[in-house]
Amino acid sequence: MKKLLFFMGTSIILTSCNVNYGNYPIRNPYPSGNSGSAASTEREYSELIKTYKPETADVLSDLLNNDDPGNPRTSLSIENQSSCNMVLTVSGNNFFKKIPIASGKIGYTMVPKNQNYRLSGMVCNSSYQSTKYITTSYSVKLSR
Repeated sequence: MKKLLFFMGTSIILTSCNVNYGNYPIRNPYPSGNSGSAASTEREYSELIKTYKPETADVLSDLLNNDDPGNPRTSLSIENQSSCNMVLTVSGNNFFKKIPIASGKIGYTMVPKNQNYRLSGMVCNSSYQSTKYITTSYSVKLSR
C-alpha cells in the first residue's frame, strides 16, 4: 500500500512539471495585448500604416491657435527618436487609437481635453507606458 501511494505521489509530481524535451513551442493560454517583440511591433506598424489617416490639419490648427479654449479637443504629439518603428496606443474614456510612428518621425492625433489617457507602446523591445491627464496640447519624446 505504501509503494502504491509513493508511486501515485511521484507520478502526480512528475506530470505536473512543465517539461519541454522536444523543444516544441509552448503556447501561453493567456495571450497579452502586446507580445513585446520588435518583429511583432514591425508587423503591426506595417499593417497600420496602410490605412492610417493622420489628423494633420486639425493638429496644426490647434498648435497655431495656441490651444483654443473653446475647442473641446487638443493635440497630442509623440516624437519617435529611436531607430525602430513603433505603434503608440492612446486610450481614454470613450477614446482609443493606435498611431504608427516611423523611426525619427513625429506621430500626432487630436484627443478630447480634460481626460486621463494611457499611452503605451514598444520602442525597440523596450516597453513604454504612461498615464497623463491632458488639458492642453501635449508632446512626448521617446528614444532608446
